[in-house]
Amino acid sequence: GDFVNGGQIVLDQFLASAEEKWGQRSGLVLLLPHGYDGQGPEHSSGRIERFLTLCADDNLQVVNATSAAQYFHLLRRQHLAARRRPLVVFTPKYLLRARESRSPVEGLCSESFHEVLDDPSVSDPSAVRRVVLCSGKVAYDALLRRDQARAPAAVVRVEQLYPWPERALVEVLERYPSIDSIYWLQEEPENMGAWPFVQGRLHGTLVGGAKVGHASRPESASPATGSFKLHLRQQEHLLDRAFEGV
Repeated sequence: GDFVNGGQIVLDQFLASAEEKWGQRSGLVLLLPHGYDGQGPEHSSGRIERFLTLCADDNLQVVNATSAAQYFHLLRRQHLAARRRPLVVFTPKYLLRARESRSPVEGLCSESFHEVLDDPSVSDPSAVRRVVLCSGKVAYDALLRRDQARAPAAVVRVEQLYPWPERALVEVLERYPSIDSIYWLQEEPENMGAWPFVQGRLHGTLVGGAKVGHASRPESASPATGSFKLHLRQQEHLLDRAFEGV
């Protein structure tokens, strides 16, 4: 992800539109480091939003996997797929070493890739008032904040951003009959990340009369701040917003 903008011409010409222009299909996998660890703009420059603007007619797959098993099954699915399509995987550097992203052996042997991961810690779905949707490593921060605040909320991970997993997401949301709000949580600034792409699609996925909100960093011309202290303050603020009023 660092400096992937240097390859924009190649990506536009030969990756995103090759099938439509020339009927050429590719099974290429791009592993793009992207995450918010407070290391500066160049370490958070995967530009998820740009890849999502290149998506249409199932031409690409855009994924942000959050566990070892998910990553394994994603690559396995790519190899075994009947139709070849490029796969863009955003791989937060933190999750390469994080304990919470580890998976048991059974998860690699008997599971499959899940486009949406429900919150496994919710024992009483009827008590949940807000579903926080997110993609990538921020899910683990959200789970920790939810537990600390004892908020009646579920943290649901959207592992695949495109093709948009509407059916899988509806199935998860229908598990929570009492929700009054659905929030999209992302670490990227409001004008970046998945929010510009997700916003309209969420309204088509709503269950009942739940309202849609979002929590993100403020709009910015840079992917991230160069100040670690400011990074931490922004992170706390967006987590506060995700659970505010619930």
